[in-house]
Amino acid sequence: MKIISIVGARPQFVKLMPIVKVIDSFENGKIIHKTIHTGQHYDYLMNKVFFDELGIPEPDYNLEVGSASQGLQTGEMLKKIEDVLLKEKPDWVLVYGDTNSTLAGALAASKLHIPVAHIEAGLRSFNKRMPEEINRILTDHVSTILFCPTKTAVENLKKEGFTNIINNGEILSEDYPLDGIQFDISNPLVVNVGDIMYEVLKYSLEIAERKSDILLKLNLKQKEYYVLTMHRAENTSSVERFKELINFVIETSEGLPVIFPIHPRTQKFIEQNNIEIPEPIKVIESLSYFDMIWLSKNAKMIYTDSGGLQKEACWMGVPCVTLREETEWVETIESGWNVLWRKYNGEILTKLEKAFNINDRTSAKIINIIIKL
Repeated sequence: MKIISIVGARPQFVKLMPIVKVIDSFENGKIIHKTIHTGQHYDYLMNKVFFDELGIPEPDYNLEVGSASQGLQTGEMLKKIEDVLLKEKPDWVLVYGDTNSTLAGALAASKLHIPVAHIEAGLRSFNKRMPEEINRILTDHVSTILFCPTKTAVENLKKEGFTNIINNGEILSEDYPLDGIQFDISNPLVVNVGDIMYEVLKYSLEIAERKSDILLKLNLKQKEYYVLTMHRAENTSSVERFKELINFVIETSEGLPVIFPIHPRTQKFIEQNNIEIPEPIKVIESLSYFDMIWLSKNAKMIYTDSGGLQKEACWMGVPCVTLREETEWVETIESGWNVLWRKYNGEILTKLEKAFNINDRTSAKIINIIIKL
């Protein structure tokens, strides 16, 4: 069996890691796995360092698409991915998350009648002004298997007409009888396998604790600083919106340092608009994954518009304020560790009501299902 993973952005490199490790555990030659890197993220700290740190082999193909408008970037990816798929003729294509790379990979494969597995399917913010929301919806509706991270994601798909749902939407247990699973390309399979990011986080925290010296480098003490990340188009397209969020962070951070690892898109936006970032916010370059995890783990609180960091904060027991009007990760709000910024009243969240979908065998379930179909 030949499987091709299509990735292009930092969160996808991270999700790829456990999939690679599971495939490597099979007998030599049983699964041939290749990776297409679209080049959506091309900066070293957003790109190659993740392959180096996570022990992922160099991509078999780097399409080097780079930065461009939404339509141009997606179109270039679609064209170049199709060329590779025609050459490689895989049995399955795996796409991850909600980026332009995700959508381009899913469209290219589905038009060539190659089965598509979408990892992190079913998420919905219900805000179609977000490019990520369009990518999620379209990817789900051309996929053959939809691997959901939560039961809420399964319920979202039910409302959109998906009916072939395994285990009634509950997390699939490791001893579930996979041999009985049936599907055809006209009736996509929906499976709640849990969240692959928890598996990654558990592994990465052990490494970060041993290897990261980011607190020493930045002269920080545990729980005496905040972390800020902001990169989504909705927050980095309007100067007024961006400044409103920066002022909110300053007003609620108690004068403590706010460490702001800058995303290339955000850096470009700041430079183009001559925006000054005042104290106590301290802008630093993008961090490697392990440094970012360790910085976040030891923060007093996190401000972010990143879906992944919302979840990681929840799992690590770090209060989080989400700099958006809504979130697709409603479970983080329900957990008691996350709050949308307009609802934040200045009080640190302290009580974990419940953890959500903790499961550290997600990657094994994904691969075992694929090889049995």
